[in-house]
Amino acid sequence: MMAKALYALVILIHVYIVVLEMVLWKRRAARVFRLPQALVVQTASMASNQGLYNLFLVAALVLGWILPDPQVASAFAIYGLACVAIAGIWGALTVSPRIALVQTLPAVLALAARYFG
Repeated sequence: MMAKALYALVILIHVYIVVLEMVLWKRRAARVFRLPQALVVQTASMASNQGLYNLFLVAALVLGWILPDPQVASAFAIYGLACVAIAGIWGALTVSPRIALVQTLPAVLALAARYFG
């Protein structure tokens, strides 16, 4: 039960990230990422591209949730969670340490819950 809840949390976080980067960037990025509005405008197309990559992660995670074959579903889930954790570490090192809490920690906890559950 805990593993499913953590897994769902990771999916929801990444759906939010996709929407933020692809749809809400110009309206919300300055506040969320503490950026000057001029930089937000300049980086909108880059953020949209980044959002598309996050959408691919969401797709892998959703496939891990819904596929009927447990082995295939598990492979997608582990792949998606590992990618999220690694991307979060990189984001924490290159952008903001907060990313480790928002992105990496839930993914690592979900992986641990899957492994020990």
